[in-house]
Amino acid sequence: MRKQRICTNFQEGATKKCMTDLIKKFTDTRNRTNTLCEHLQPEDFNLQGAEFASPPKWHLAHTTWFFEEMILKRYAEDYEVFNPYFSMLFNSYYNNVGERIERKNRGLLSRPGIGEVLAYRDYVDDRLRMLLKTTNEQSVMELTELGIQHEEQHQELLQTDIKYSLFKNPFNRINRTEKISDIMYSEHSSGSWIEMKEGIYQIGFQGNGFCFDNELGRHKVFLEAFQIQKELVTNGEYLEFIEDGGYENFNLWLDDGWAWVKNKMIKAPLYWRKQDSEWVHFSSIGEKSISPEESVNHVSFYEAMAFATWKGYRLPTEFEWEAAAEMINWGQRWEWTNSAYLPYPGFTIAEGAVGEYNGKFMSNQMVLRGSSAVTTPGHSRKSYRNFFQPDLSWQYSGIRLAK
Repeated sequence: MRKQRICTNFQEGATKKCMTDLIKKFTDTRNRTNTLCEHLQPEDFNLQGAEFASPPKWHLAHTTWFFEEMILKRYAEDYEVFNPYFSMLFNSYYNNVGERIERKNRGLLSRPGIGEVLAYRDYVDDRLRMLLKTTNEQSVMELTELGIQHEEQHQELLQTDIKYSLFKNPFNRINRTEKISDIMYSEHSSGSWIEMKEGIYQIGFQGNGFCFDNELGRHKVFLEAFQIQKELVTNGEYLEFIEDGGYENFNLWLDDGWAWVKNKMIKAPLYWRKQDSEWVHFSSIGEKSISPEESVNHVSFYEAMAFATWKGYRLPTEFEWEAAAEMINWGQRWEWTNSAYLPYPGFTIAEGAVGEYNGKFMSNQMVLRGSSAVTTPGHSRKSYRNFFQPDLSWQYSGIRLAK
């Protein structure tokens, strides 16, 4: 992790105010995660519908593990861990920390129970607040802010993972207690284009607030003149692609994408199915009819590329997206770009466990920009770089076209 300035003035009075704000932000973040689980039944906390989707209980424990492992063990004097086995059970991918269970086995953790995990959260919360009230170390503040941002990422994953796991349940038609909006109605036709001039554009984070290390290294890029759609592709447009045989026409697909379509027998976006002559989809309030006006959701990079090819257009690069961000409507779907996830100029991987946060994933992944309907408010920004493998679609991912 390259250092971020969380408070710009470290004189005594300003530091106390900064600490007070940070403690409140930490507490609010932790409470929000708990609130997102209020609708779950006890049996739901261990659901893991696929290897890529972790159980709710694991999210609750892992976000707590992060604060304990990265901060309390290092900076809290005479700190006693809540449970010595939790370091291994709730480690995600940090090799510097030590052993971990296989990701596919997270749903097998019937023990510890949810009660013990919630007690773990309370234990760590109390001790981290105590530490923040008594320390003036900048590194503690920076790591706490990183932990908050990490938990906000997991708040989104928590919601998408719950949705996927409930979808895999045979009794999946109703989930009315979950209060997530899947809907985004475009204010204008997605055929509205924004003209972007040829020129040199600045890319990357700029400012005094928080950002992840993969956003640093602000640099110049030259872009040819291009056009980008102001709105996202809608369900109605995507239905035309399906009805025109889009999933049967290999000419539209990347080779890897076509193999994915054939091997997985993909016929439509995730959560869609045809009931008699009508398309329906599983949403966070149960199964409902496809609305043509809504922005298409839960599509993979492969599907986004195939649709763009079918339309005679393309996906924007992440640099084009960022250059145009002030002029397009974004914030309800993560938007696939045609950019591989690679480091910016001058990027370095920090020493220790925090260095494993982003850098080691810069291979075989594509960048998504923007944010989604289930992103924690205030979490994203126009320089934010999300990334996933091209076949994954359980996140709230959509399509914006460029030419």
